Amino acid sequence: MSEQKIFITGGAGYVGSNLVPFLLSKGKKITVYDAMYFTDNFLPKGNPNLNVIKGDIRDSSKIYDSCKGHDIFINLACISNDASFELDEKLSTSINLDAFEPMVLAAKNAGIKRFIYASSSSVYGVSSAKNVKEDHPLIPLTLYNKYKAECEPILLKHLDNSFKGVIFRPATVCGFAPRMRLDLSVNILTNFAVNKKFIKVFGGSQLRPNLHVQDYAEVVDLFIETSIDKINGQIFNVGYENLSIYEIAKRVKSDAESMNIAEDISIEITESNDNRSYHINSDKIFTVLGYKAKRGISDATIEIISSFKKGLLKNSFDDDIFFNVKRLKNLSLK
Repeated sequence: MSEQKIFITGGAGYVGSNLVPFLLSKGKKITVYDAMYFTDNFLPKGNPNLNVIKGDIRDSSKIYDSCKGHDIFINLACISNDASFELDEKLSTSINLDAFEPMVLAAKNAGIKRFIYASSSSVYGVSSAKNVKEDHPLIPLTLYNKYKAECEPILLKHLDNSFKGVIFRPATVCGFAPRMRLDLSVNILTNFAVNKKFIKVFGGSQLRPNLHVQDYAEVVDLFIETSIDKINGQIFNVGYENLSIYEIAKRVKSDAESMNIAEDISIEITESNDNRSYHINSDKIFTVLGYKAKRGISDATIEIISSFKKGLLKNSFDDDIFFNVKRLKNLSLK
């Protein structure tokens, strides 16, 4: 399947900036379709197997024209992370919900054979269950969670014998990527440890499942390569370590001290209005596909610290390229 043509919305973002070069290294031909809110500077544009299109997913006719001739459609594009809804609710609704069904139909009508939808494990909201499986009730706390959940059945209802698809719910992503995000839990705490010599924890007791950005890339490749009939219409949790925010902070502190960032990095706890807390179970993807994520929080922390030491992440508290909400507010999008 390695010569198949793959169309990726949102491919210039945090996850995409790592996924795209990974898939190219596997010999795949990729088209990235992205609004370029974070520029296209983090993509390997010199690669002859990469085509980059600046486009809005709300433009379903452009999606239709652009994805024709492709075999697989991967949807990453969205206003990403819960706090992004501090922005304009209409903007977020139009991109994360209203655009979804027209995009699915455009892909289907253009002859796409396989649709891979990146949902989110945050659809579970708050749960005290020790192992949240795919059939667990969805109790979203924010519009981001809610819309991610509402898009899942929209895709499923359009699947048929010629248009098949799979949904995955990734945990909170961490680790270094070319278009870096420093507004995700592990990445935030590491930025504080390196540059402030203390770690600020909001709340602390909330449980968060985590997924390394490279494991994310590998699981997407698995969904590309697996026989579609084995996964068609299925939903998969994908996560690795489930820890509380405070436990993550202690891990980051230990890793940063071991890498000589500072002798003693303190942890400061402050109140948080973010109550999302859930412990996901990723056994299904192992049972069905034999897949287990293998990179932990320390892998992410150590590589981010190394990236700071190499000078790859400058102005890490001020440059809006690292922060989704700050960037989108500055762009004054509609």
